[in-house]
Amino acid sequence: MPARDKETYCIRSVENALALLEALGEEEDELSLSRLSERLGMNKASVFRLLATFESRGYVERKEGARGYCLGPLAYEIGQKLLSRMALLRKARPVMERLARECSEAVYLVLRRQDEALFIDMVDSAHQVKVVSLVGKRFPLRDCAAGRVLLAFAEPPSSEPGHGCGPAASIDEDMQIVRRQGACYDRHGVGEGSACVAVPLFAGGGRVVGALAVVGPDFRITPEAVDSVLLPALCAAADTISSKLGYLGAEFPSAGVH
Repeated sequence: MPARDKETYCIRSVENALALLEALGEEEDELSLSRLSERLGMNKASVFRLLATFESRGYVERKEGARGYCLGPLAYEIGQKLLSRMALLRKARPVMERLARECSEAVYLVLRRQDEALFIDMVDSAHQVKVVSLVGKRFPLRDCAAGRVLLAFAEPPSSEPGHGCGPAASIDEDMQIVRRQGACYDRHGVGEGSACVAVPLFAGGGRVVGALAVVGPDFRITPEAVDSVLLPALCAAADTISSKLGYLGAEFPSAGVH
């Protein structure tokens, strides 16, 4: 986007808010209202309103007895999440590339974002016929294999065990099956004519941090192909990535998803 267009879409109040966070992030000690006002070239009333808003959300805090402000726990939490995501991408990418060569299908890294599965990175297939890129796309967690894997291995579990009959009980039974198998396979979950098989990725302590998925046309990603070739390779790749992330648990099961 040209610089002029970027300026057209900039929102001054948001720029001021970000400048305030950046100023706080550059200092080890607290900054007073007067110092922030001077540094940002803004009047004290405007700076105070921004500080009050950030403080109410946990991005900024004023410690008891202190006269200044500093970054709050939520700002650090977001920073840690970014670092964690970058580490995951960096460590997963070479393994994904090897898996894509081995399977001759597209390999995806999938993260959870609230109630959705976000397809964040891909190593594409060399096949002429393939599923259109899913990078950047989101799907409801229960609607695709990768999302169901993220749900099934969430700690604490994302849904309580169902009781009796009905859709809720059926969904919880599905999650239990995914946990037992260590993987999930579906058709048409990410598009008509598609098929996907996914397994979880773990970090230290056994926390699920994402899913690794193989996606392709359903005439190639068949149950037979999954059980005989794709799932064993996918589980081995996921085990390698999880080990790089500090996971010390057992290797993934690869007995099949049917």
